[in-house]
Amino acid sequence: MPIKTILSVVGATAIDGDLRVATDLCRQAGAHLSALAVTVAPQPTGRYATLSQGWLEERERNRQQLGECVERVREKLAKSEISFDVDSLYVEVAGANFDIGERALYADLVLAGPSVFQDPDLKQQVVDGCLFQAGRPLLIAPPDSIPTLQPKTVLLAWDSRPSSAHAAQQALELMINADSVHVTMVDPSAALRASGEEPGADVAAYLARHGINVTVDILPSAGRSVAQVLQQHAVDVAADVIVMGAYGHSRLRELIVGGVTRSMLAEARIPVLMAR
Repeated sequence: MPIKTILSVVGATAIDGDLRVATDLCRQAGAHLSALAVTVAPQPTGRYATLSQGWLEERERNRQQLGECVERVREKLAKSEISFDVDSLYVEVAGANFDIGERALYADLVLAGPSVFQDPDLKQQVVDGCLFQAGRPLLIAPPDSIPTLQPKTVLLAWDSRPSSAHAAQQALELMINADSVHVTMVDPSAALRASGEEPGADVAAYLARHGINVTVDILPSAGRSVAQVLQQHAVDVAADVIVMGAYGHSRLRELIVGGVTRSMLAEARIPVLMAR
């Protein structure tokens, strides 16, 4: 899938690392950057908290901080010589996921940079809005990682489910241009209604028809979680990115995700491209 628009969601502070990652990716892809600065209003406590002077003052400080953040983002991106636009979102009542999801509809890729990765609340809103509402692929960039849209080695986490297939399709262009792709399965079930008689063979054939250099790696969990096995294998094969499907759904505005997805969102050490 060609990437021509990247949506980068940032908080109102610690934006430098996120913008650096976003601009690097846009240069690699020749893409437009849409930056969205998000601040969630302080949650009132007590019956009349929203009428208190302290709450009103904190609200005004947050709005002012968001406005200053937008100006800093514009100033930094103006020096980057890439195409960009900047918007802001101040959320007072519900979560930011719905608004993020609306904006994600018009992006080819959503980026959660290092500061968002370290902000559990904002990260949850980005994941929910991007994956579970807009259905857009999400690139997660943990601190100290080196995200790229030109990976040499890709680890495709595979479990023969539709979400894995969709993730593979979304990342097809990345894998075509990579030197190698490791289709990685953990404790697969060799059954017709599971992973087939030869786990990984079908997806390997599919990828090979696209000219992709594929290796199927079947790994035992050996008492470890699937996320731990995948991350260690990514290190072992020097993968630049893990591609995986995301599992879960949104209920009553709370993100409920499967164990592997949840662990990757919390513990990833290298970039992860998720799709659903």
